[in-house]
Amino acid sequence: MPETSRRRLLFGTAAVSAGALLTACTSNDPKTKDTAQSSVPAADDKPGKPVTIGFAGPQADHGWLNAINENAKSRAAKYSEVTLETTEGSNDTAAQIGQVKTLINKKVDVLVILPADGKALTQVGLEAMRAGIPVINLDRIFASPQAYRCWVGGDNYGMGLNAGTYIGEQLKDKAGAKVVELAGIDNLELTKQRSQGFADALKNYPNVELVARQAADFTVESGQAKMAQLLQAQKKFDALWNHDDDQGVGALRAIQQAGRDEFLMVGGAGAKSAMDAIKADNSVLKATVLYPPTMAASAIDLARALGQGKGLGGLAELEIPTNLTLYSAVVTKENIDQYLPTGFS
Repeated sequence: MPETSRRRLLFGTAAVSAGALLTACTSNDPKTKDTAQSSVPAADDKPGKPVTIGFAGPQADHGWLNAINENAKSRAAKYSEVTLETTEGSNDTAAQIGQVKTLINKKVDVLVILPADGKALTQVGLEAMRAGIPVINLDRIFASPQAYRCWVGGDNYGMGLNAGTYIGEQLKDKAGAKVVELAGIDNLELTKQRSQGFADALKNYPNVELVARQAADFTVESGQAKMAQLLQAQKKFDALWNHDDDQGVGALRAIQQAGRDEFLMVGGAGAKSAMDAIKADNSVLKATVLYPPTMAASAIDLARALGQGKGLGGLAELEIPTNLTLYSAVVTKENIDQYLPTGFS
């Protein structure tokens, strides 16, 4: 997928000139004050020293997870000096631990790991770090910060906050506005964070009330079944927030079958199907809040910079950050063309 302007800012070719520049000051003219600039090696698109990156992710049984794998592979292919060692991917924690151990034994330079279960994979992350292989922890965070050098992922709380703010702004002039929520899997921390952000945003709009919430399973089938239940229980409401665009395909089916169109719908994650519907403007779906799978491409960039001992272009520090949280932009008909190339199938 084409990189966004935000990534170009982070991984652009900006570098500070080498050496400290000291300018003698003998004048009161502010333009001639002393200036000092540090020498910072910054990652850029030019080939550097060879780096082998090991990539271990879960099974791609969801559109977003498949997009994670594709982003990692396509980003690595951009760099002639990067070799990407990938695993098959598994939702079985024992199998994924074994796959990571294999990459450790191959002595890759850097590891990028999106764990099926962050807590369960923490120990093998620690093992890699102790073996001198820095780990980029992607999205699902390990239980110990000692298990990774850098974490990069989405903002689940911000996703809910931005969805709630968008809905609140659309309904701020409507008295007694009613909102329903189609959440993800309730025992996942990410679902709790998304719901908390959504609830906190709605507190800023006293005229808007969350009247119903149903948890689905991030699948088309569950989205359709749970949305049908919400529609049957709520005869009229003004807005729906659906946490996930995959289950949103099913939710839209249920909505169309019920012949309901009195409300606006906001999706989540940024699937191409959702973006196409927003652009067409022929359904209740009016926006989606991004949880960008391009984070996998960013993880490859970070791993490459780390393996080459470089910092990031546009930042003054010598080292890459410890944490990088991506922004959950709200995509609407007004800005859809900017984000459409990042939509995933």
